[in-house]
Amino acid sequence: MPEMPHPTRIAGIRSHPALMLLAVSVALGSLLGGCSGGDFGRTRGDFRNDDMHRWLGAEATGSVGMTPSQFQLTENERQLRDFAFPLIEPPHSRPAWKSVFGDYQPLPSPWRQKVVFDRTTYGRALIDEPHRSHTSRYQQLIEDVRNDITRFEPFFATASRVIELDRKRNASLKMVSELSAREQADAVARMEENTLIVQWVQQCLERRISSYRWALERLVIQTPDNIAADADRLIGELAAQTANPPVAAQPVLGRAVTVKG
Repeated sequence: MPEMPHPTRIAGIRSHPALMLLAVSVALGSLLGGCSGGDFGRTRGDFRNDDMHRWLGAEATGSVGMTPSQFQLTENERQLRDFAFPLIEPPHSRPAWKSVFGDYQPLPSPWRQKVVFDRTTYGRALIDEPHRSHTSRYQQLIEDVRNDITRFEPFFATASRVIELDRKRNASLKMVSELSAREQADAVARMEENTLIVQWVQQCLERRISSYRWALERLVIQTPDNIAADADRLIGELAAQTANPPVAAQPVLGRAVTVKG
């Protein structure tokens, strides 16, 4: 059995307010330390579960009137969704304190959104929130763009594997014996899910670039600084990568999906 605190020790602490305050501070520090956010302000790994981003596929297909696949996710498909979410989530959309207290929220797909995309939202938030100096706003912009560049390659490397395997899956359907209508529907739905997720990320990247450029233009006219050249170079790098993605995802059913805004 664990050792119980001695009554005289508890009494001693209660008789000294400073010791009580120290004990409470240590306890709170341990509690909050266990809830700290992860890399790039994302939810820590120990709060995640294997299928926490599974909803991306169901949201994508559901938003265009399709039924989600009931197949289990492969490791590559799960990784595709995990890598997609940070690129789908609006940049710099969560204050630091939110990454501590668990603000994870599913997001609507661009095919479901009725509000026109506002490229000024990111820049207005960046400019309006308090900063210690004007250069810190440039630094925040640079950090956000650099994070997207860092995430670009892992996502599209995974997307390439998933799309290639889906091509093989699609070719195999006509050779499967006694293929049921349900199996056929689930296979097609999963291929559509994967394709739509890649398209979703591509559209979000284009929107991010537009938002970053608007923000940089306003920073330049409000608080000009030579650091603006670094931000412009990084935005150009991200734009070049986005314009030439390693994989071009086409709808399985031959139906083009477009987004206005």
